[in-house]
Amino acid sequence: MKYLHSMVRVRDLDASLRFYCEGLGLRETRRKDVPEHRFTLIFLAAPESPEAEIELTYNYDAEDYGHARNFGHLAFAVDDIYATCAHLLAMGVTINRPPRDGHMAFVRSPDLISIELLQKGERLPPAEPWASMPNTGVW
Repeated sequence: MKYLHSMVRVRDLDASLRFYCEGLGLRETRRKDVPEHRFTLIFLAAPESPEAEIELTYNYDAEDYGHARNFGHLAFAVDDIYATCAHLLAMGVTINRPPRDGHMAFVRSPDLISIELLQKGERLPPAEPWASMPNTGVW
């Protein structure tokens, strides 16, 4: 058996691509537009693990997907958790759990998918402003 991908339904394709590609640094690996069935599939992967993809499914017709809490989360290892979170925060991304410990953070995609960010290797020493940020769930 081989792991292939996780699928996430997205409401705003442009906002989602901006988050995953510009924000997290994923790259589009392939795209399949199926107008006769009114959907587009876009596959993304992290540069260091191109075999593990995320499939963004964009349905042309509006549909209520709820709050996406039943999905769980996607997880990515990052080179510098503080720099990654600062970049995402500057983009207006919600940080649900700041990287106070230099090891882990949770951010939220435009479609309310929880994304876990883990520091590669050893945790970084606590640094401001992250170390003093309370965990309120919304940033």
